[in-house]
Amino acid sequence: MVNVRVREGESIEEAIRRFKRECERNGIMQEIKKREFYRAPSVVRKEKLAEAKRKIRRRMVKENRWAR
Repeated sequence: MVNVRVREGESIEEAIRRFKRECERNGIMQEIKKREFYRAPSVVRKEKLAEAKRKIRRRMVKENRWAR
């Protein structure tokens, strides 16, 4: 949970900016976007598998660059 206290002499706009920055830092916006639509468990599994394959492929490409 993000708490932002308005400082003495601080405008509301500045406090809102600090609040938004804290939300970004804590990953709240990403979580909201992730939960915006329902995804079936099978779809989630497929996406995780595809992401793992991409990471492995990237790692292999990176290692091959250094091997030259």
